[in-house]
Amino acid sequence: MKRVIIGLSGGVDSSVAAYLLKQQGYEVIGLFMKNWHDNSVTISNECPWLDDSNDAMLVAEKLGIPFQTVDLSEQYKERIIDYMFDEYEKGRTPNPDILCNREIKFDVFMKIALELGADYVATGHYCRKGTITKGDKAVYQLLAGVDANKDQSYFLCQLSQEQLAKVLFPIGELTKPQVRKIATELHLVTAEKKDSQGLCFIGKVKLPDFLQQQLKPKPGDIIEISEENTIYNLSEPHFNSTEEKLQFLSQKLEYKTHYGKKVGMHQGAHFFTIGQRKGLAVGGTTEPLFVIDTDIKENVIYTGQGKKHPGLIKKALFVTNNELHWIREDLALQDNQNMKVKARIRYRQPLENATLYKVNSGLYVEFENYQSAITSGQFVAWYQDDELLGSGVIS
Repeated sequence: MKRVIIGLSGGVDSSVAAYLLKQQGYEVIGLFMKNWHDNSVTISNECPWLDDSNDAMLVAEKLGIPFQTVDLSEQYKERIIDYMFDEYEKGRTPNPDILCNREIKFDVFMKIALELGADYVATGHYCRKGTITKGDKAVYQLLAGVDANKDQSYFLCQLSQEQLAKVLFPIGELTKPQVRKIATELHLVTAEKKDSQGLCFIGKVKLPDFLQQQLKPKPGDIIEISEENTIYNLSEPHFNSTEEKLQFLSQKLEYKTHYGKKVGMHQGAHFFTIGQRKGLAVGGTTEPLFVIDTDIKENVIYTGQGKKHPGLIKKALFVTNNELHWIREDLALQDNQNMKVKARIRYRQPLENATLYKVNSGLYVEFENYQSAITSGQFVAWYQDDELLGSGVIS
């Protein structure tokens, strides 16, 4: 009998995933990851990981599977929290959920599971795994979940062939309502439990609050740039190569305070991200203000009115070689090659037509349509049909 260790998070998805694995004849062991217990950064007196751990234990009891807790808080602090603050201080916006999957669930946690004799590791993610054979070698595919509304393949865009080889996604063929129905029929304590909205495994703490408790406030100016500003009147020059054109399309505009007018104050440029609307506390504009750029060094936030502001939209982005990742290594582009794909720059964004161009220094992604709020530090992921082929950190 094959042994599967499942990350039981105390939520409905992993609970039902554990049940399905048991039905399929696996020997199932539930493991709860305790990733954070610094009480100084929870928002209230609630202790979310304790509640989640208890729920996970009750589910394991109900399903009749062994259960234990592993404390990964040290690795979590080192690999996720410290990295996040480092990125924010550089003026980039990291995605903790993608990092948590790459660094914790499918690395640290997976190693522990394999040491415990697991043949596979399972999670309650809404995605699927495919296997094809190329030559005499098995190649693993990361496929979108059947429930388009819940598909979580984007969060797993940094997984490797080695990791996929050892992973099972039991609920990838189901929709969320089907998962809830199974949990209700089994009378699982997690059946009606709301999906967690907090940081991956920190529970109920929201990212801005978490940041504010860790990074010091630093008052600075909010500058509004008019869409009429001449900085946006760059006429497209003549290009000698596709790479020159892509460089132009993906370039970051350099704003100066005298380009616009001061409309308010903020508490620290590092708390804000491109495309952000909430938290600016500036009224009296015809259209809502959005962050179009942050200058961490000078501690200035640049804003523009409305979603269609030219400072918010771009057609291309760049990923450096050292932040480029192919799940399908066999399809990785070589220099001067290109590939038509569908791509997204954030979770739940509809997939957009795009073309990948591999150059010596990295990879350009050129979209067919303008994209709003392309943000450095975030991940771009590309697909063909429902298969996620690769991803990279937007530079």
